[in-house]
Amino acid sequence: MANLVTLSRLLLLLVVVWIFYQPLTYWSFANFFLIIFIFISDGLDGYIARKRNETSLFGALFDIAGDRITELTLWIVAADVDLVPIWVPLVFIIRGVIVDTIRSSNAVAKGVAPFALMSSPLGKLIVAGKFVRTLYAVVKAAAFAGLALQQPFPALLPELWGDVGVLLTGLTYFFVYLSVLLCIARGLPVIAEFVRARKSDILRKPGLRQ
Repeated sequence: MANLVTLSRLLLLLVVVWIFYQPLTYWSFANFFLIIFIFISDGLDGYIARKRNETSLFGALFDIAGDRITELTLWIVAADVDLVPIWVPLVFIIRGVIVDTIRSSNAVAKGVAPFALMSSPLGKLIVAGKFVRTLYAVVKAAAFAGLALQQPFPALLPELWGDVGVLLTGLTYFFVYLSVLLCIARGLPVIAEFVRARKSDILRKPGLRQ
């Protein structure tokens, strides 16, 4: 069931992308609500898995893959329609490839969920901690939902946009760049622990030096 929720989230993502590239109508505002629903369902699949005792390594990896597909697709689309500079999705892509490769390979090797691999207090707080993970999801949801309004709102409701546009745009890009900062901050402990573990392996087994 939890994996079906993840899959349905990806199907909704396709609808969101399609709407972004359609001529602006009042239906364009649907993306605001769809994006919020997608991020709410991101927490729902984990809850269902725990409630139904369906947690598994595959489910954890599939959830991470679904998260990456969702956020990277939305960042790339946002850059393609000139809502964010191209370096924003590049940061997420590079960080995602490095960090998810480390976490997923270690998770498969050790047979545990990726977030359970963090050993340092800082890593457990920033990467695996429920509060920071929730904060990160909320910030990204706010960023994407705000971006979804940047095209239809001024075009279809110009008078109302004149009243709230500056505030809404400011908040949107505050969340965009906060997402970038959190993305980098949550990736650094994973890389640091990997490098530290790699050094320990080399010191214990000189034959591993390459």
